[in-house]
Amino acid sequence: MTDEQTSSHESSILVADDQSDVLKALRLLLRPEGFQIKTASSVSEIIDSVKAHDFDVILMDMNYVRGETSGRQGLDVLSGIRQIDDTLPVVVMTAWSSVELAVEAMRRGARDFVPKPWKNERLLTVLRTQIELGRALRKGKQLEQENVLLKDQSSQSLIAESHAMQPVLEAIARVGPSEANVLITGENGSGKGVVANALHAASGRKNKTMVTVNTASIPETVFESELFGHVAGAFTDAKSNRLGRFKLADEGTLFLDEIASIPARLQSKLLRVLESGEFEPIGSSKTFCVDVRVLSATNADLSTEVATGHFRQDLLYRLNTVEIHVPPLRERKEDIPLLAMHFLSRYVTKYRKSITGFNPTVTELLCSYPWPGNVRELDHTIERAVLMAQDECIRPPELGLTTSENEPRLEDITLEEIERLTIRKAMIRFDGDISKAAVALGLSRGALYRRLEKHQIQ
Repeated sequence: MTDEQTSSHESSILVADDQSDVLKALRLLLRPEGFQIKTASSVSEIIDSVKAHDFDVILMDMNYVRGETSGRQGLDVLSGIRQIDDTLPVVVMTAWSSVELAVEAMRRGARDFVPKPWKNERLLTVLRTQIELGRALRKGKQLEQENVLLKDQSSQSLIAESHAMQPVLEAIARVGPSEANVLITGENGSGKGVVANALHAASGRKNKTMVTVNTASIPETVFESELFGHVAGAFTDAKSNRLGRFKLADEGTLFLDEIASIPARLQSKLLRVLESGEFEPIGSSKTFCVDVRVLSATNADLSTEVATGHFRQDLLYRLNTVEIHVPPLRERKEDIPLLAMHFLSRYVTKYRKSITGFNPTVTELLCSYPWPGNVRELDHTIERAVLMAQDECIRPPELGLTTSENEPRLEDITLEEIERLTIRKAMIRFDGDISKAAVALGLSRGALYRRLEKHQIQ
């Protein structure tokens, strides 16, 4: 096999024929036309070359044994090429007397044929046409995979006006425009993915793809395939080529959520990509090089994971050039009403409900609840309330929150605090109805109003 190195922007072609004079003639024709040329003179050289290199098109003869005219070898090669890369266009060369063979070749996956002896203008036109069609097909398949990844990712807004979130906003403003890898830490549901989206939007890659991978949801058996891709036939269920997440995120951003879940045996391969940008799909000897900014997130203590041997320290160094910690929702209560209204607006539109807001008691309940599931729990709570609401305003029972487990024990609080807690629960129970709450508490309306004002209960 021989090759001629030219500039990287040229179209790459594999020319295969067992006759050296044919290869020489085609080289003389194609080189001045801007093709990067590799040649092969046997079936094994064709297959090995396709496995090891990326081509825009293949131009191949159908016979590789002297005196052989059946073209069976060429047909077998076509099947082998399709198993390796079913998007790679192949143009076959045949004698005029072998038109039937050319038809069979196209049935096996060839895109076009050129008769021998060829006409230069016709050959160049066919090759250029197939190169453009092949590139379009590959781009279409990549976009199809990207759409599968992105279709469930709804637009997310970073809503943060609390004091606790100011360091996060400042970090996004400073680090977002850089190329630095960022590790985002915080409890489950605290909004680490939203911060990742904000970092991507603030970067020079904002017009490129951001691909998200929840590493905890990927079985270890297919983890490597998901990240780096595979070729057809690499394993039992690999019926076609698949682009990995790193390839899909090329020139964009890759967000690895739940990074602590990456299997130990694969951490070295991830480290290699972070250091060099290089990887090989499963079943392929081709080395791909990508330009990807990596954002990662975890709710685990990676320092502890490193100390126990579950996470590589050198990988941690690569991931956390900068670390951003997202505080839990209970530490940013000022944001709760804003987030609640944001989710309300989203779900009112989604479910076509005529809801205008929250009952006054609801806001106090939302702000007093500890939100162990953080922003994600608040999101689900508001969605449930929108679905269950019967009036224009959402009422406390429609939130479905249970607070008894989070309230202090009676023996640990004062009489005044007990009174405040009892009045607040009565107001929630009767949906803010002063008269009903007063009767249940054994108070007059005036006495209840005075206690509401005393305890600052809305």
